[in-house]
This record gives sequence, C-alpha cells and structure tokens, in this order.
Amino acid sequence: MTHHTRPSRRDLLAGTGCGFGMLALADLLSAGDHERSARADVDRLPHHAPRAKRVIFLYMPGGPSHVDLFDPKPRLTAENGQPLPFEKPKLERTKTGNLLASPWRFAKHGESGIEVSELLPHTAACIDDIAVIRSMVADNINHTGAALQMCTGEQAFSRPSMGSWLTYGLGTENQNLPGFVVVSPAAVFQGAQLWASSFLPSAYQGTLVRDLNHPISNLGEGPDSTDRQRTRLDALLRLNEIHQRDRPNNSQLEARIASFELAFRMQREAPEAFDIARESESTQKLYGTDKPETEQFGKQCLLARRLVERGVRFVQLFDAPHNNAWDHHSGLRETLPKRCQAVDQPVAALLTDLKSRGLLDDTLVLWGGEFGRTPTAEGNNGREHHPFGFTMWMAGGGIRGGMVHGATDEYGWHSIQDKVHVHDLHATILHQMGFDHEKLTYRHGGRDYRLTDVHGHVVKELLDT
Repeated sequence: MTHHTRPSRRDLLAGTGCGFGMLALADLLSAGDHERSARADVDRLPHHAPRAKRVIFLYMPGGPSHVDLFDPKPRLTAENGQPLPFEKPKLERTKTGNLLASPWRFAKHGESGIEVSELLPHTAACIDDIAVIRSMVADNINHTGAALQMCTGEQAFSRPSMGSWLTYGLGTENQNLPGFVVVSPAAVFQGAQLWASSFLPSAYQGTLVRDLNHPISNLGEGPDSTDRQRTRLDALLRLNEIHQRDRPNNSQLEARIASFELAFRMQREAPEAFDIARESESTQKLYGTDKPETEQFGKQCLLARRLVERGVRFVQLFDAPHNNAWDHHSGLRETLPKRCQAVDQPVAALLTDLKSRGLLDDTLVLWGGEFGRTPTAEGNNGREHHPFGFTMWMAGGGIRGGMVHGATDEYGWHSIQDKVHVHDLHATILHQMGFDHEKLTYRHGGRDYRLTDVHGHVVKELLDT
C-alpha cells in the first residue's frame, strides 16, 4: 500500500469496525449455543412439522420370538421336526436343530384381520392401532452388540442413545422433569451404555429409575426451607462458576451445575409425577397393577403415561424382572407365556389410555427387542438368537395402524420383503419427531456424527400421510 492509498485512522476504524463487531457477536452466539447444548430443559425447533412429540420405547431385552407372537408360519407347523430346507447363514452362535413349530395358535383380530398369537390377547385387541413390522433385520447376533445397535445405532463403540439424540434435538417440554427417563427394575447386561449420552453433553443421558416405590433417591426437601435451600444453591452455583472459568467447554461440569437446578425444581413436581398411587382404582386395574403377574410392568407403563403427559420427551421401559428376560434358549413353552402375561395387559392398557386421553396421536410407541429367535430348535424346547428377520411394532405418533409391513420367508428365517434395518427404524422415528436424520448431527473428534451414522432411510409405507 502506497502512501497515497494508505487509509486514515478514521477510515480504518469505519471500514473494519463492523467486522470486529461481527467477530464479537459470533463469539457471543457460539457461547450461547454451547450453553444451550449442555441443557436438556430447553424446548427447540425440529427440521419439519412433527407428527409425534414424544416416544415410549417398550424394550423387551433378550429377543422376543417373532414366529411365536406376530409372524405365523403354517409351513413351519406343517414341517415341524424336519431339517431347515436351505443352508443357514455362517453367522451362528450355537448350532440349532430341526424346525420347531410354534406351540401356540394364531388368530385374526380387528378390522385389519392381522394375525396375532393367543399369548397376546390384550395386544391383539389393539391391533388396528398397530403397525407390525415383520421384516426387521439387525447386524449382531450377540446381546451386547445387538442391544447397543437397537438403542444407539452402533454395535461396537460408545455412541449416544436414541433418547439422548432426541432430547439433544428437541429438549423437553417440562423444565421441572428430566427429558429422558429410563425405567428398569433390574440391572440389564449392557447397563448404562443403552441410555448414555456418550460424546453428547452429559445433560442428555437418561435418568434411571429402578425402584418403582421410590423412583428418585434423595428427592425430599429435607429440614431446610425452600428459601434457605435456594440460598445454598445460589452459593454453590457461584463456586461452580468460578471453578468452571478455568475449564471451559466441560459438558460434564455444565451438566452437573444444571442437574442441581433441575433437582431443586424436581422437588416440587417430580413426587407428584412419579406417584402412580394417585391414579384411580379403575386405572390401576386397567394396567394390572392389582395383580402379581402384571404389577411390575403395569406400574412401568402407567408411569410412562404420567411422564409423557407432563412433557417428558423419551421414556424407555425395560421389561427386566431379571437380565435378558426374553432370552429363551430353553424352557420356551414355560417361560414365554409368563413373559407375555406380564406385559400384554399393561401394554394394551397404555395404548388404550393414551388414545382415550388424546395422547396417542402425538406419542410414538415402539415395542420389541434387539432381535428375534430362530425358527429352529435349540435343544428340544428353546430358540437361539436371530437377527436375520424378526418383528417389532409401532403405534401412534402418525404411524399407520392396522397394517403389516414386510415379510420373512415361509419359515421365518430371512427377511425377504421390504426389509427394515435398525438404521431405517431410527430414521423413521426421527422423521416422525420432526428431524431429517441426515441433518441431526453433532461434531465430535473432527467429524459429524448422527444416530443413523451413514445409513438409514425413512420407511414411508409406515406413515399415516
């Protein structure tokens, strides 16, 4: 720049002041986005108009047997005890024997005439509200990897769970309750990995409820008055903020600070939300909380309804009287009826109750496990793990009810028509919640991650358009 073209100090400030201002504004905006990213109690906007506002995932750990519950196979019955007439996949955990027909009858139900096993009479009565997906496929034949994939989209490494992605994307509708609640009376084999936030800010991990009689520990207000407790919390907040100055962008510290505030607010609202004893006697009977065989899962389903109607975004229920309760390697004839009896009435009650309250229209309900069971016998009274073709179902939240999507072959082994991979299932759930699954991303380790990774497509046939 020559002497004749060099700007004056006044010209320099006039020409660049706006740029410096934009740099400062960008910094402020990025700080605001980061602050919001560590909070789960913020209601955010989706990519498009959603059909569902919340999700209830009824998770059956261990793998429900599709050929005994939702996928009838007359050919399997006709050839019971004979060898499978084609070669099994090389991916096999334990060698199974000959074909094993279902010991239970199937019958058509509802106006849709969808066939359901006699083990699930209450669910069958709701079949016109349900979309049965008979063509599910997954990639892992072991519980650990398959459950991880079903809940997080990834079968080997730590990734954010489905509930974490949704609360990250949408926040919660109720600032006094967690956005993501997990109810599991017994420990599950994979543990917190199934509801963890992984590299997402820690505020988006699931809040675990294990004791249905005392859902959240240490929630009582204690001897201090609310004003005194508020004063203590403000003092703690100032100390945490001083500590945080030297540790910027620490999501765990930010989440802990936010958790103190959430806990303070929860002391007033959570006891009422989690208190299912407030429900009427008729409602308790509807869910089966008055009977030993249905009491536990009935309470879980009733709690799920109370939580979603109060704005909790994602509720995941584990049918977990013990670890992998639906893992029927042996004792199929004895154990499968017990599991079905435990969940059938509560699940149907949940659908009925949501529908009567006008909540089913924008509440997406998902039922299933990490895979199915083999059509061939393990021993003489069991079935092995089976990710090659199995059944899950969806209801509410803009899903077409009274339909069957896809099919397995005539023995129930391979998915052969309109396959739905786990990634496709996740993409469809996100779509109904208002998200393009390719755009709901989070940058970590130099790349953008998403629930569906680089896979998945929306199963439009399931949508009630």
